[in-house]
Amino acid sequence: MPPVLTAVELTKRYGDVTVVDKLSFDLEPGTVTGFLGPNGAGKTTTLRMLLGLARPTAGRGLVFGRPFAELRRPATRVGAILEAADLHPGRTGLDHLRVLAEVLRLPPSRAHDVLVEVELVDAARRRAGTYSLGMRQRLGLAAALLGDPELLILDEPANGLDPAGVRWLRDFLRAFAAQEKTVLVSSHHLAEIAQTVDRVVIIDRGRLIADTRLDALTSGGRGLEDAFLELTGEARP
Repeated sequence: MPPVLTAVELTKRYGDVTVVDKLSFDLEPGTVTGFLGPNGAGKTTTLRMLLGLARPTAGRGLVFGRPFAELRRPATRVGAILEAADLHPGRTGLDHLRVLAEVLRLPPSRAHDVLVEVELVDAARRRAGTYSLGMRQRLGLAAALLGDPELLILDEPANGLDPAGVRWLRDFLRAFAAQEKTVLVSSHHLAEIAQTVDRVVIIDRGRLIADTRLDALTSGGRGLEDAFLELTGEARP
């Protein structure tokens, strides 16, 4: 099957500073891939280019074989969380999702459906201003799921979740991928990533330093954290 997402020598420069440097990788259907790197490695900039939110200086990103901007009804193909949801504090979680569903030309019933998926029904009629960080993360995931997408792109989705919430997220992402759907998740929680993903893409200073199956990277008894620190350490002079 063709890749769900492809980065082809993606490059982003701001003046003389190269943030992403000829980065290439792709995602296969039915997989969960961890997108890893130290702070400032270029992860969020890469995700923004893939989603059409930043223009590459060179190279290209393809989603389902075409630039994101060329997708018809992209919310039905891709769901994304790149930062905390921008919520009106006086609006309930349910109303927040209903407004988004209307903007995306989706049935209003999807708002309730996704609240069920993220186990936030009990707080659906509470004002978003009263939500904890973990609840806002779940509401952001619910928004990403509104269009019943085939691909999820998530930047630090476990932030603010308690241990039970982190475990729930892990199980959710694995079940999502089991439907032949695909996940790209950026996170600094390496212990959790090690229990969640099939593959890892590791970058440092905007450059690819590993693109491999998790079991291959951690063979010989070393953990993901050790492998990550070794690779990112070797990538620096």
